[in-house]
Amino acid sequence: MHINKDKLVSMAVNANVDHPTIRSYRGGFDGRARITLGTGGITYSHAIGDNCMDLAGDHVEPGVSMANPDSGQNAAVQTFSCVGNVVTCLSGPAAGAQGFVTGTHGGVEHAMGWFAKEDLEKMQGDERFMIRTCGQGMKVEETPDVFWINLDPDLLEVMDLKIDEEGKLVFPVVTILPPYMMGSGLGSSSLMSGDYDIMTQDKEANEKFGLNNLRFGDFVAVLDHDSTYGAHYKDGSVTIGVVVHSDSFTSGHGPGLTVVATSENGAIKPVVDEEANLRRYFGPLAQRKGL
Repeated sequence: MHINKDKLVSMAVNANVDHPTIRSYRGGFDGRARITLGTGGITYSHAIGDNCMDLAGDHVEPGVSMANPDSGQNAAVQTFSCVGNVVTCLSGPAAGAQGFVTGTHGGVEHAMGWFAKEDLEKMQGDERFMIRTCGQGMKVEETPDVFWINLDPDLLEVMDLKIDEEGKLVFPVVTILPPYMMGSGLGSSSLMSGDYDIMTQDKEANEKFGLNNLRFGDFVAVLDHDSTYGAHYKDGSVTIGVVVHSDSFTSGHGPGLTVVATSENGAIKPVVDEEANLRRYFGPLAQRKGL
């Protein structure tokens, strides 16, 4: 693919581990109130490639949850950071360790980072990080009708996506969802930061669309949603996202998708591939970036 890499801006942004917070009980879709583990901090127990459903937690973020304490600077962290960007630990026992951005989570305004387990285990929860951002504004000559956001160009290259005989972008995903499955995040004016959630309150729908086996880092397609300027229904459109946080018991919520590609005229052809997960690409991406 011919990517406009020479026109893309690469810029450093800085963030810290964002400490978890809690506000007592939270009501669920079933009328029950719960106190659960949730967003923020460092999650040692769950990583990209692990199941994101039926956890003893809510909106759990795998790996490192990062934010800048200054709200304006954090907005840049959330908007500039793209899936696949290199993130470097700058302090603490794991200083010098490098990993990858795996997405952003709206509402709490976190960017999530994956690190190798041996590096993650060294982290203490007060680390600082530098993200080498690149990807916003990306265009691909062969896909003029696809709007790309939140994706590192090197990651796109190692994914080695194909164009079919009809000129559509063939995109491997673990499942293909109808538009009515999407909830929290609809109404946003842009998905260049944050995410929007798959609703998981219907057990039969979860079984039908394979959501019980959904993993952190899975690529997912949503039909009839155009996310060029915030997600909305448009017949024939397609949105592709990557799972960034776990399931939730809150009405209208569930695993979150950071959008990486969308087409209002259906120029994306999703195909089911059980291995369509970020973890599949980390090795080749590390080699390409010289890590």
